[in-house]
Amino acid sequence: MGANLSLPFFNWKRLLKRSSVLFIHRRLYQKMEPINGYVHEGSETVQRDIRNPEFVTQSESFSHLSYQKDVEMGSSFGRRKNAGSWRKNSTSFSQVLDDISVAQSGDSGDRSFRGEGCSRSSSLRFGPDELLSVEDGARELPEDAQSLSQSSKDNQKSFPPSLKYISCLIHLAVFGIMGVFARYLLQKLFGPSVAGTTSDQTPLYLDLPSNMVGSFLMGWLGIVFKADINEVSDLLAIGLTTGFLGSLTTFSGWNQKMLDLSAEGHWVNSMVGLLIGMLLVVMLIKVGVDTATGFRYLLNRRGMLNSSTWKVDSYKGQLILFSVFVLMLGLLWFISVASARIHLERDHISAELWLACIVGPPGVWLRFVLARLNGRGLGRNGLMKWFPFGTLAANVFAACLMAALATIRNVVATKRCDIIVTGIQLGFLGCLSTVSTFVAEVYTMGTSDHPRRAYFYSMVTIILSFALGTLIYSVPVWTKGYQ
Repeated sequence: MGANLSLPFFNWKRLLKRSSVLFIHRRLYQKMEPINGYVHEGSETVQRDIRNPEFVTQSESFSHLSYQKDVEMGSSFGRRKNAGSWRKNSTSFSQVLDDISVAQSGDSGDRSFRGEGCSRSSSLRFGPDELLSVEDGARELPEDAQSLSQSSKDNQKSFPPSLKYISCLIHLAVFGIMGVFARYLLQKLFGPSVAGTTSDQTPLYLDLPSNMVGSFLMGWLGIVFKADINEVSDLLAIGLTTGFLGSLTTFSGWNQKMLDLSAEGHWVNSMVGLLIGMLLVVMLIKVGVDTATGFRYLLNRRGMLNSSTWKVDSYKGQLILFSVFVLMLGLLWFISVASARIHLERDHISAELWLACIVGPPGVWLRFVLARLNGRGLGRNGLMKWFPFGTLAANVFAACLMAALATIRNVVATKRCDIIVTGIQLGFLGCLSTVSTFVAEVYTMGTSDHPRRAYFYSMVTIILSFALGTLIYSVPVWTKGYQ
């Protein structure tokens, strides 16, 4: 029996290696020094911090695989001693990843350019075995990675990261201006002057059609087809979701219209407007996801869903796309500045739109930067990683600024001031706040393992924005008697 209990075939080095993996997993959440590895992105091999969930999503089941390999070695000691610890750490590991992915379901901001974004659609070609095979923290490429890296360097120049970041901002600006145009047109189309469906005096506020359309399209472009669009161009995916849909919808405009109703004493209409507005956008994003899922299924059956054919990953292709969007942004801003100057001199109401197109892009950029807070959590320990603090900050901040500008407009009470304030509200604040990203996060929380979080997040955003707006706007109206 003594001979049977000896462990001549037990690989202590392999067990030590597996233990080091668990130690690294713990370091990921203690925010210690970065641990770099090499991954494939398109046809390039680049270095990334393995805290990046692009690595983690592929290795979240690595703990189970590691334990299974120890079992295959014939180690009953490994089977009994480590099974519980591996499963426990793997479960908590996956839970943290799920929380981060929920918080970043709508927008992860510029963290995607810093190697910190959580993308479920991304892929990793090399596992931890290759990454952990070198001592003293040095990381070397596997042989197939080295050959691919060398061939990519020989055949293709990489697009500079700084230039790609600038290109992303330009994409956001162009799509943001398009979103402002679409929101303005929907206001006029369904407003009192044409269809008469929406009004400033009813719970069906002027921006309700744009919020509904944006939420429906978010189900298509921001949830179901986002990975496919990202395969074609990651900048296109960011431009369509964060830029266009984020600017097409507006949370601050919705909040301000309800503040106007409450300030005039129509509290019932105000509360009904908040309730109807929330229910409609949640319903429409679900309809968008369901219809997009069915359409995607049909495309898959017919073999028509092949995004790699249209992929823009070459240096030349990205440079051409960059040049085109630079020209588009320059042309849009030139037309907007010239038109705003002409119409503002005449105090014409159409100056609102052109002024909004000028100040809209900075609002998109600020929201894009704030979105980096999504998935970070609070404090050094990262509490509440599931809560999208970036989106909350953008919506609440925009709602407060819009209430402050509305108060200033009441104080000054001139036509030109009204045009300028409305232009800033329509452009900068309309693009800074978003309903499409907000409702995408609510939808993801509602379909997660913790659906109650969706109610909590919705109530915090709406109640906080409305309460602060009441202090900034409604209280001065009541006390000073502004009309």
